[in-house]
Amino acid sequence: MATDRTDRHDSPESHDRSTEPAMSPQARAAGPETDRHQVVVIGSGFGGLFGTKALRRADVDVTMVAKTTHHLFQPLLYQVATGILSEGEIAPPTREIIARQKNARVLLGEVTDIDLDARTVTSQVLGRRTVVGYDSLIVAAGAGQSYFGNDHFAEFAPGMKSVDDALELRGRIFGAFELAEIGAARGDDIDHLLTFVVVGAGPTGVEMAGQIAELAHRTLKRDFRAINSRQARVILVDAAPQVLPPFGHRLGTWTKRELEKLGVEVMLGAMVTDVDERGLEVKYKDGRTERIAAVTKVWAAGVQASPLGAVLAEKTGAPLDRAGRIGVNPDLTLPGYPEVFVVGDMIALDNLPGVAQVAIQGAKYAAKEIDGRLKGKAAQPPFKYFDKGSMAIISRFRAVALVGKLRITGVLAWLMWLGVHLVYITGFKNRVTAVLHWFVSFLGRGRSERTSTEQQIFARNALGRLRRGATDLVSPPGQYDARDAEAQEARRRELEEQAAEEARLTDDGVRGVKVG
Repeated sequence: MATDRTDRHDSPESHDRSTEPAMSPQARAAGPETDRHQVVVIGSGFGGLFGTKALRRADVDVTMVAKTTHHLFQPLLYQVATGILSEGEIAPPTREIIARQKNARVLLGEVTDIDLDARTVTSQVLGRRTVVGYDSLIVAAGAGQSYFGNDHFAEFAPGMKSVDDALELRGRIFGAFELAEIGAARGDDIDHLLTFVVVGAGPTGVEMAGQIAELAHRTLKRDFRAINSRQARVILVDAAPQVLPPFGHRLGTWTKRELEKLGVEVMLGAMVTDVDERGLEVKYKDGRTERIAAVTKVWAAGVQASPLGAVLAEKTGAPLDRAGRIGVNPDLTLPGYPEVFVVGDMIALDNLPGVAQVAIQGAKYAAKEIDGRLKGKAAQPPFKYFDKGSMAIISRFRAVALVGKLRITGVLAWLMWLGVHLVYITGFKNRVTAVLHWFVSFLGRGRSERTSTEQQIFARNALGRLRRGATDLVSPPGQYDARDAEAQEARRRELEEQAAEEARLTDDGVRGVKVG
């Protein structure tokens, strides 16, 4: 099913190509054997999941390609890092979520290339390469942590963008208290172990700082003998002049005051200029510099759109902003490629914020447009984002909410936060367990998910030191080594002989009989 693609994006008929079923033989072999319209969705986050589910009744086949096998409810990652929730409660398996959607399938792999002319998506996982063809494409690859050009900071200050990040931080946070207990018993200086620095005073940073303060001052205060966890320092650092800038001055001022009541030291106008294993350096606007000795650092400042934005920009000439977000048409399509939709944190359009609702609404819009085109319906009006408000929790019974012109603080905002997040957690089972864990953590003193291991803390850095990451730890696909086969056969013979001897001993009744 080949068609001529020469200069198609420059032709007057380019707008109609979104419904053409053409795709290369290589790509067709990788996809379902059907003549139905093929939709590829890149990413399993809010945009990818809601875009896939919105196509459940459409006459299409959907292939979701994602670098993880789970759908991550990212707003609650900090609760995994601080021991309130388990990772499974905020990251259910994607396959389980869409198991009943018969027109959808999931492929594991990190997308490395998109061929806009051949209409194929190339992904890789552990050296295995997969090419999938599409007739329509929804790119919802999201965003990662930005270190503003200082990527080496990541080794000492993990971000908050993945389950791996949260588990590593859990190990670092609880591990710091354990090391401090050992150090205090030996008479060592432990100030750097009991100092926790959160970089970034946005919602994630505020929530993280508040929860670490609660851990130190409330949850752990009876657990140690050589240290007093309430003496821990929690510092929130940001180069901005206020906390929570998107929430406005009034809510930002209230939040800063409540954080300080919790014992959090809020350092504003302080830009981080260096980070190492034992601490970080900040520079103030007046030129002063200060060194903060802290083993545990959390980076919650700045985001960078997926590298796929740069790939698409290079191929289409679409502009990129400083955060790597790509400029799209008002209908969320790429300029010159109406069959390619980009949604969520990857787009630069009308100053849209990088929040879950933008991704959800954009993905639903794209899915509706794809379905409408197949049914011959007129195009939708340009995408318009409906702002449902913003919320941030500071600690138990303390939160802020911005809903339209309403500015809500305190217990009411906290209850609203609980309700909204409960609605968007995927799966009834996860909602029930989340409520139980919240009950234990917020009304009691416990944290049911405090387990951490050295592997969680150091695995990411260990993999990073391999030239090709985890790929270096596995054999290339299709590799066959005769020596391995020979060793396997020798082991099989050994096991068979061992089993025969065990049976003989039992049948002859000689177990326990003195030998010699």
